[in-house]
Amino acid sequence: MFALKRAYEKAAPEDGARFLVERLWPRGIKKTDLRLDGWLKDVAPSDALRRWFSHDPEKWPEFRRRYFTELDSHPEAWEQLQDAGRHSRVTLIYSSHDTEHNNALALKDYIEAHLKRKAGASHV
Repeated sequence: MFALKRAYEKAAPEDGARFLVERLWPRGIKKTDLRLDGWLKDVAPSDALRRWFSHDPEKWPEFRRRYFTELDSHPEAWEQLQDAGRHSRVTLIYSSHDTEHNNALALKDYIEAHLKRKAGASHV
């Protein structure tokens, strides 16, 4: 079970485990002020992909395709999240102002699709 939350929103008990999924620390937030269970820099898009995307909604479908390719080639970066999400709520923390076109949303979709494929394969 995965949820999303901006880094600038207050932590809540219902967040469960909280993981920052950004390569860069959120601007204007002290490291001591953001309650996290981990900062997973390696699960974030590469610097090149992040710069190319630049939060342009027109590039969203291609961003997702490229980001999923990066995630496919580095499962060790996201498997910890997948495992945690099997047993409890996990909140992916991001800093983007755009709540509909950001790497945390794409990552959530990717992991949930991966879990569904795995569940389907285990029932065969």
